[in-house]
Amino acid sequence: MCLQIFHLFPRSLSFAIMQTLKSKFNLFAPLAVCAALTMSACSGASQPAKPDRATTLAVPPAAPLASDDKATEQAIRFLEERVKSDPEDFSANGKLAGLYLQRLRETGDLVYLDLAFRAARASLDSVPEERNAGGLAALALAEFAAHDFAAARDHALRLAELEPRKSYPQGMLGDALIELGEYGKATVAYQKMAQIDSGITTNSEIKQARLAQLRGDNQKTQKHFSMALTLALNLPAPQRETVAWLRWQLGETAFVVGDYESAEKHYRDSLVTFPDYFRAVASLGKVRAAQNDLTSAIEQYEKAVRLLPDPQFVAALGDLYKIAGRDEDAKKQYELVEQIGRLSALNGALYNRQLALFYADHDLRLEEAYKLAAKEYEVRRDIYGADALAWTAFKANKISEAQTAMKDALRLGTQDAKLFYHAGMIARASGDETTASGFIKRALELNPQFDQRQSAIAETLLENR
Repeated sequence: MCLQIFHLFPRSLSFAIMQTLKSKFNLFAPLAVCAALTMSACSGASQPAKPDRATTLAVPPAAPLASDDKATEQAIRFLEERVKSDPEDFSANGKLAGLYLQRLRETGDLVYLDLAFRAARASLDSVPEERNAGGLAALALAEFAAHDFAAARDHALRLAELEPRKSYPQGMLGDALIELGEYGKATVAYQKMAQIDSGITTNSEIKQARLAQLRGDNQKTQKHFSMALTLALNLPAPQRETVAWLRWQLGETAFVVGDYESAEKHYRDSLVTFPDYFRAVASLGKVRAAQNDLTSAIEQYEKAVRLLPDPQFVAALGDLYKIAGRDEDAKKQYELVEQIGRLSALNGALYNRQLALFYADHDLRLEEAYKLAAKEYEVRRDIYGADALAWTAFKANKISEAQTAMKDALRLGTQDAKLFYHAGMIARASGDETTASGFIKRALELNPQFDQRQSAIAETLLENR
């Protein structure tokens, strides 16, 4: 499954930070629990067994959870007034950073990310990191959300020095290392975190699910997310977005292996917990498209775009309009994707990879797409960065580079139909039809409707062999 579908920070990291802010700044209980996050030696000749479809595990039934939006907004207004009268109040600024990040997670509105940066930096300007681990942790979380993973890593290392007996710096470090493609080091950091925690936690289960996803073990992924959900619901005051996110992740875990019925159930459960949760709204559109319900899919994506004009939502809506014969509407959505990606420097950092893949998928600005992916891969060498480089290099007719990057993208054994499809197309361009057919067949067997545009191309190629 593509793990970087959404750019917001992981649940495990933000959960730890909010706990830190609570301890450092006495943040009140209803806001103390913060939730997380959206990104192999495989070959045509030697293929691992196809993973089973999502095994149905017992998960707690969905139920609405109360919103604390009003209390959060009241707290934000109170603290904003406080720092206005006393800009040196590091405690108030630290609390504000945490609350802004909570709203970012719930709404996707990047205004909150900018505000979180300002508040975290103001906190550290007042009291340095040596005596303000909470402020440093909030800054690292904002950096992670802004895709400045190298800075988040460096600050996590500093936090580990400042608070060696606490587990959250190791969790933060592991999360940043994963996004940078340093999977071995990330695993070590998670192991250190688990040793300090000495027990199963929501945080640890989310991290184990993350590793299982990357390694292509769908059943373990589902098991760990299910356990994390149970633990999250057992908290005295379950956090609504955390629970909704975990149910959405269970849906993504089912979708990746083509279990559309289970995926839809989990997405709907997420919306029972958190009505209009933008991730679940968009994914419900994705699964309805996979079930060939074009009208419903368009309705869901239109709603998702109204809630949050994320470039992937917008591009998917454009593709559905195109399939429905609404060419002018599709054109408007495609133009909007570019506008969003270039709106600001922050948008450029967040949506760089999405924009590169959008260009490649739609055969637009192919040289620019390649340059965007290549520049990002210089720093962020994760498997999906390698895939983006491979796919854009292929579209830019740089086949040798595409082959090298695709090998890197497959190195963990991740079970993702788009990875297999890209590998097949690159093999085909190199003249290796046997390997190409093997990869394309694997993509369609794993998830027949992995993408509305690309799945159709894959099916046509196999039929015309």
